[in-house]
Amino acid sequence: MQLRYSFRVYPNGLQRSALARAFGCARVVYNDALRARETARAEGLPFPKAGDLSKAVITEAKKTAERAWLGEVSAVVLQQSLRDLDTAYRNFFDGLKGKRPRVGVPQFKSRRDSRQAVRFTANAKWKISTGGDLSLPKIGNVRVKWSRPLPSVPSTVTVIKDAAGRYFASFVVETDPDPLSETASVVGVDLGLGHFAVLSDGTKIGAPRFLRRAEKKLKKAQRNLSRKAKGSNSQDKARIKVARAHARVADARREFQHQLSTKVIRENQAVAVEDLAVKGLARTRLAKSVHDAGWASFVAMLEYKAALYGRTFVRIGRFEPTSQVCCVCSLKDGPKPLHIRVWECRSCGAVLDRDINAAVNIAKAAGLAVSACGAQVRPVLVPAQRGEAGTGPTPSPSTAR
Repeated sequence: MQLRYSFRVYPNGLQRSALARAFGCARVVYNDALRARETARAEGLPFPKAGDLSKAVITEAKKTAERAWLGEVSAVVLQQSLRDLDTAYRNFFDGLKGKRPRVGVPQFKSRRDSRQAVRFTANAKWKISTGGDLSLPKIGNVRVKWSRPLPSVPSTVTVIKDAAGRYFASFVVETDPDPLSETASVVGVDLGLGHFAVLSDGTKIGAPRFLRRAEKKLKKAQRNLSRKAKGSNSQDKARIKVARAHARVADARREFQHQLSTKVIRENQAVAVEDLAVKGLARTRLAKSVHDAGWASFVAMLEYKAALYGRTFVRIGRFEPTSQVCCVCSLKDGPKPLHIRVWECRSCGAVLDRDINAAVNIAKAAGLAVSACGAQVRPVLVPAQRGEAGTGPTPSPSTAR
């Protein structure tokens, strides 16, 4: 399987200038190719082929006075920019055909985009030097802060500059699964806002609310940015301060999710989660809290780590009534308002924690053998009313005797 490893890099002044030149050339080639395709579409002509585009916007363009500076960067960077455009069009058309989720039509890139990136393949003859520096063609040896060794020789490296002005090197490596020793534990995970995650064994993980906790500093930085003169150096410095404040929030959230997902995967042989409609919830009044939670990225981490460590990952449908069904007797007791956190089953009398009960039902819906005792239910003796003795879930005709 392919994994991506990212490390912080620290280019010097000349290297930052060379990277800025590479970012700009890749962006220009992308925009020229996109303009050529859009012109062909407007005139009713077939889309130019990749080879023709490469010849027109790279090879021939280098011979002109307006685009002669394209020769100052590695040709691999320019070719990879064209491949990015092909991928963007392929994703767009596959979305129209229903082969993948829909994405928008490719857009022109701007020098003011918050993220700039260039990619080097093996053809560019980049390498990691004996001293641990990243040697890039026409850029030089860039210092890298290695936090862990690479598991294999990487096939490509992408150099990224984010909105906060930080540089990263992202390596794509091929690695074999590394199965952990088997364990008998299985778990269902119920994601929420009050608690970030509730496990079917009764464990509750509080919501860190990184964005909410940093709102005061973010507001101050944003207010300071709004006072700066447009286009001034002070505005650019204030913008970077805002971007760094947001980057700290994103980094803290990512670190929390990595630690939690690794812990859940290591301690359980199988993990089940619910397929949440994050996009729909993000359009409600809870939008900020939903984005702050970052459920989608956490579930993605669980999925790839399960594949890496030989665990089972199951995603159940979003329409499963996990909060409406008693995990003890399976009676569907109907929907309940969000303020009801504990409820009593009218059939078996069990007192259920709403979130833990949902986590147990998620595990059961995924086919995992989870005991209902994991829901920390409290059986209560309920006297049967006259004429109601023996009531409970109605048996199906095929099992009725």
